[in-house]
Amino acid sequence: MTPPAAPALPSLTEAAAALRRRELTATDLVDRVLANADKHDTILGVYLARFDERARAQAEAVDNKIAAGLPLAPLDGIPLGVKDILAHSHAPTTAQSLVLDPAWGTSVGDCTVVRRLEQAGAIVTGKTTTMEFAIGIPDPGKPFPVPRNPWDPARWAGGSSSGSASGVAAGMFLGAIGTDTGGSIRMPAAHTGTTGLKPTFGRVPKSGVVPLGYTLDHVGPIARSAADCALLLSVLAGPDDTDPYSARVPIDDYVGALTGDLRGITIGVDNLDRYAGVGIDPLQQQRFTAAIDVLREAGASIVPVELPMYPEVNAVLAVVMLAEAHAYHRRTLRAQWSDYGQATRILLAGGAAVTGADYVQAQRVRRLAKERMAELLGQVDLVVTPTCHLSAPALDSFDQLQPLTFLDSLHTMYWSPLGNPTLAVPIGLSSTHTPLSMSISGRHFAEAAVLRAGDAYQRRTDHHTRIPTAVR
Repeated sequence: MTPPAAPALPSLTEAAAALRRRELTATDLVDRVLANADKHDTILGVYLARFDERARAQAEAVDNKIAAGLPLAPLDGIPLGVKDILAHSHAPTTAQSLVLDPAWGTSVGDCTVVRRLEQAGAIVTGKTTTMEFAIGIPDPGKPFPVPRNPWDPARWAGGSSSGSASGVAAGMFLGAIGTDTGGSIRMPAAHTGTTGLKPTFGRVPKSGVVPLGYTLDHVGPIARSAADCALLLSVLAGPDDTDPYSARVPIDDYVGALTGDLRGITIGVDNLDRYAGVGIDPLQQQRFTAAIDVLREAGASIVPVELPMYPEVNAVLAVVMLAEAHAYHRRTLRAQWSDYGQATRILLAGGAAVTGADYVQAQRVRRLAKERMAELLGQVDLVVTPTCHLSAPALDSFDQLQPLTFLDSLHTMYWSPLGNPTLAVPIGLSSTHTPLSMSISGRHFAEAAVLRAGDAYQRRTDHHTRIPTAVR
């Protein structure tokens, strides 16, 4: 079989370089992504709000800047999508819910991340779909688009940064911003064949972002490649006084770290097959083994490891996330119960069953698990696992009364309570012809090392460049 051609659109980093060489205009780039949205979004459900005229005006301003010979900012002319739990002054922030008070977004204006992107020249083309309040599964009974997978529209794009990942895969923008509390960047990236980075907790400020779990929420990029994510992170990273969780840790040269060479790097590998609770795709082990071989060819030393306290950390995620989410939603759950989607209200109400003792004990276990992971990452530089053992589930397989059954062969939750940076990278197609993925994780604030490994892998493979079936 002949592999699919490279994307008609350039990647984010390729587009930035082409704009500087005057081989591409920002207007043409924006017109092309908006045309893709016109063609595919009625099926894929990527956007909640589009900023077409604003985007075209911004693109024209960038072209005028280029014509005048003025220096360009890092993201000048680059079209991006933003998940609709991040406040943007150009449109209401809904969190894809009937519950969120529109006055909240108005009071915020632009969140810190949006402000940084636009100061760096990015053109935000609109607000992208999410699961309601960044949790759960799609509810077709509510008046919002159901995000579908561009590899197979009968399947889910993954949650909760669904539209952000699907829009990148479908060429509706070159990169996007998502959030990740238990896998909401990495899961949709895995299901759509894109690349998604959950940075270290505190690396990117979350001021002006609708919270789900106060001590678990991360903000990060989704794009075609690790190189694209590195460029986006170079703009997003850094502390902000309005976010008490943001870390005052020096920012690395993420783009400069991409050497393509993994010599001197030791990677610990855990296939996690023993935790694939609802099955393993017939091609997953073959794809994962081949991906590890590529990392070895790039110069890495590969050693087997076992993730410490895997079941316990997943339990910590559930307890802490539900308790913190219920704390935020307790009043509105009582007042607007039926306005929430069915699966969302079941999950959020479940947090009421978590006692103060449960929460404290979970945090104690969490601290111990962080210590155990730090010990492991003292022996190896990076840890690689599958992101998932199964590809995207069919939308008609979901049960609103049991909204978490799809998680049992997914491995994103483990890294959220630990706070380590983790990159999801596509590794080929499953037996259903939809993407599979591996995860690369590192020490706290070692995003440069994680991105270096992802980039080295992608320089030797083409999985991240393949065009989804439904948008060819």
